[in-house]
Amino acid sequence: MRRIVAIIALLIVVVALPQRGTAQYNRSYIYWVGQQCMINNDYREAIDVLNVLLRHDEKDFDAYFLRGIAKYNMDDLLGADADFSTAVTLNPVFTGAFYYRAITRTRLGNYDDALNDFQQAIELRPDLPDPYYSRGVTRLLNQQFGLAIEDFDKYIRYEKRHVAAYINRGTSYLYLKDTAKAYENFNLAIRTNREDPDAYNRRGSLFMDERRYEEARGDFDMAVECDSAYLPGYFNRALVNNYLHRPMASLADFDKVIALDSTNSLGYFNRAIVRSEIGDYNHALEDFNQVATYSPDNVLVYYNRAMLHTRLGNFDAAIEDYSKAIELYPDFANAYLGRSVLRRSQRDVKGAESDERTAQRKIAEYRKRLKDSTYSIYADTAQRFDKLLSFESRLLERNFERIASSVNQAGDDGLTLIPMFRFTLMSEDSVAVDSRSKRFATQRVKDFITKIDNPLLQLDCRTSNIEPDSLIAIDKLLKERMHTAETKEWTLLFERGISQALIKQYTNAVNTLTEAIHLNPSNPFLYINRATTRAEMIDFISSIDNSYQTITLDSDPAKRLHNTGSRTYSYDEAIEDVNKAIKLYPDFAEAYYNRANLMAISGKLPEAYEDYTRAIELEPNMGEAYYNRGLVQIFMKDTRKGCMDLSKAGELGIISAYDILKQFRIAEHN
Repeated sequence: MRRIVAIIALLIVVVALPQRGTAQYNRSYIYWVGQQCMINNDYREAIDVLNVLLRHDEKDFDAYFLRGIAKYNMDDLLGADADFSTAVTLNPVFTGAFYYRAITRTRLGNYDDALNDFQQAIELRPDLPDPYYSRGVTRLLNQQFGLAIEDFDKYIRYEKRHVAAYINRGTSYLYLKDTAKAYENFNLAIRTNREDPDAYNRRGSLFMDERRYEEARGDFDMAVECDSAYLPGYFNRALVNNYLHRPMASLADFDKVIALDSTNSLGYFNRAIVRSEIGDYNHALEDFNQVATYSPDNVLVYYNRAMLHTRLGNFDAAIEDYSKAIELYPDFANAYLGRSVLRRSQRDVKGAESDERTAQRKIAEYRKRLKDSTYSIYADTAQRFDKLLSFESRLLERNFERIASSVNQAGDDGLTLIPMFRFTLMSEDSVAVDSRSKRFATQRVKDFITKIDNPLLQLDCRTSNIEPDSLIAIDKLLKERMHTAETKEWTLLFERGISQALIKQYTNAVNTLTEAIHLNPSNPFLYINRATTRAEMIDFISSIDNSYQTITLDSDPAKRLHNTGSRTYSYDEAIEDVNKAIKLYPDFAEAYYNRANLMAISGKLPEAYEDYTRAIELEPNMGEAYYNRGLVQIFMKDTRKGCMDLSKAGELGIISAYDILKQFRIAEHN
């Protein structure tokens, strides 16, 4: 699918620009701006521009199509699929939309629907070569190797200089066990472009599979000569060097792999094996530790590290690693046997005998099922587990939850909920350039802000952009105004409560807002700010205790409020305040959003989902609600709907949504 980017760029330039009606806006110019953003790879800006078109004309299929391409390039595949679907619904003969929806569905693994879309595109424009190539790739991925070859044949009749077509056709022949045809196609790819490392790498891999190691090494040499940063070439050459009993050359290549990709688990794993073979145990242990960090759920890591600990005399650590391997895969007979030997050496006879009995039972079960290909090889004591793994190995068993967990531990997660809305103080210059500001303000909110008569007052979920010294000065000024006032005014108390909260005088802020509520108990906005202040006070106290109240992605639904400290914090008072605000103002979208946040961090995810949904019903353009609801759905394991919500959030201006979607796509492909 490497050709997609080039095809997209070409299509953007030639796509039609129909003029519609007598619209009161310059559609052609806006459309052109959107195209330029796409050509410049500024996809986030392109989505904003195309949204302008769609707000004026909901039936503009060209705009949906281009926005789908922008989303595709930001790894928002579900959002792209939805936009392409809208485009073909509005224009049933839109060849490009069928074609790119097919490509999108291929990346989503939805091969059947992708193939149907390719068929539609080909029937509409049988003279276009690209759909044949892309359908061939999809059929190759769907293991329809013969049909894939037919598609590549058709494409090559049009495009004889496309290296990837020969490589993919050769790969299809390889899966059909026709190595002669595979070699022929790889050779054609090399003759077509002698500077393409992929062709050398593919032919070298075939040489390596046939144990023609010297020839394989020659091809891998050529691959890295063509591209000095071509990681597969170094990786495969490292394997070949090991097979040729050249450990130092193998280590040098694995060093290069890790230099190019410092998180490459396979590189660390294989380097650890080679280092173990030459007796460099301490450095091998360092490599296994790295693998355990990047791939903590892989059985082989702990099993091999246990053997290494045993060689180093670290028996307790070895037992711990064998136990971890057994925990991850309870049928791993070799791990029971290894732990049994160590327990016996530690005079734990009872534990050793128990492990040995368990191992023998697993082995017996395995032998009964030798013809069952689904039964795990881990019960086979004849199997070696300290072999080098190939580049295509699935060592790294990462998923979205693992991605999120590892990023959370790094302290810069990007996966936390967008904060609650509250009335705060913001300088006008920043607000003016923020496309998400002021757009939810109902007339009742506007009237309230007018009543307070403070030019800095905004209903917002962002952190105030006013400097701390200025906030302190504002609070001091409000304090002086309160002292000079003849009577207590709820408006002044409300402003002071905001300033006290912003300088983290939470207790004083709650007390001040409570006074304001006593003077004006029917105002919902006062309860909203007291609720957010109470919640912020809890978060602040918990942070002092190192007990961060955050949703985590690596726990079950009952434990998603992760509290590492001994104290428990309750948001009940804050929730009660929001409930009061909703009762006084049932159509206040931000109130439902805030209650959803409080429910989420309290571990009540279904209730949070319902409140985010209600907020969206009241304010369909609230991207923050889509974003947070998307995270909540992912936490509840409904990742598809969660990603759709994140896609909508990105469309509405929440840029960080695309970072999460990108992480999810990375996780699925690792």
